[in-house]
Amino acid sequence: MYLLAGIASAIAGLVPWLITGMRLPVQNLWAGTVFPGRMPVAFLPFSQYALTLIVALIVVGSAIAGVVARSSRAQHPRFAVVSLVTSVAVVQVAALVQTTLTVLHGLRDTLASTLYLAALVIGTAVSITVGLVLLVLIARAPAAGVVVALSIAGIALESWLNALVLPFGVASTEPNFGLLAAIRWVPAFVVGLAVVWAGIRSIGRVIAAIIGLLVLWIAPAAVTAVSAAAGSRVLAAHPAEMLDYGSQVFVSALGVAGGSLSLLVPAVAVMVLGLSASEAMGRWRVERVPVG
Repeated sequence: MYLLAGIASAIAGLVPWLITGMRLPVQNLWAGTVFPGRMPVAFLPFSQYALTLIVALIVVGSAIAGVVARSSRAQHPRFAVVSLVTSVAVVQVAALVQTTLTVLHGLRDTLASTLYLAALVIGTAVSITVGLVLLVLIARAPAAGVVVALSIAGIALESWLNALVLPFGVASTEPNFGLLAAIRWVPAFVVGLAVVWAGIRSIGRVIAAIIGLLVLWIAPAAVTAVSAAAGSRVLAAHPAEMLDYGSQVFVSALGVAGGSLSLLVPAVAVMVLGLSASEAMGRWRVERVPVG
């Protein structure tokens, strides 16, 4: 059952890409001219324009498996988490291998193509590793570790939901704007609710809450910077300039004008309200306990 749950979780993580038909994005380094609808099918959207989406597809699938394990922890048979990790890894590595071979078959035989594919493969492999670590933390770690893991997964969840509402390669329309604007705040609520669930009754949990807020502030700025730098065709042949541009975008995104800092406001509000409500409920239960 846990092997099947892991497979289902990994596939669920790929859903925003599966609903597009899985046609490989048009490649700048492709050997020939191919129309978008005639590109080969690939299980991952290998493209410099889909870096954050690739991470989201991997990390969210692993996080779902972690939540499944955590929610059923009381009924865990032996090797349940191992089964989940194994099945998730098998699906994600298979998707990586199939996509790599598909892209390799179509790219021009040049050094630039080799470096491009190597960067995508390494980045995806790192994402798989990070996702599996988050899976284990969510499944088995103490509450403080779960808060940190969910905070990281919450950042990926935003990109995942964006791709679900507005599939990769599809032009935005007015009905999407409201949903996309609302999805922007999802990571803040994930962090806030994770802290409320864990509480702040120990030093470790307080530190985890602080780390969660730092992740919420820094990670979206990093995502914005990577997307802006990697998505620039002008800078593609100039790595140093691309890195410099990405650094500038990152610093800008950390400020109030960049929007990353504003995510802390709803997160802190959810924490304060949730923790206050939890404390009030605890007192009410104590008062209702009959004496004698």
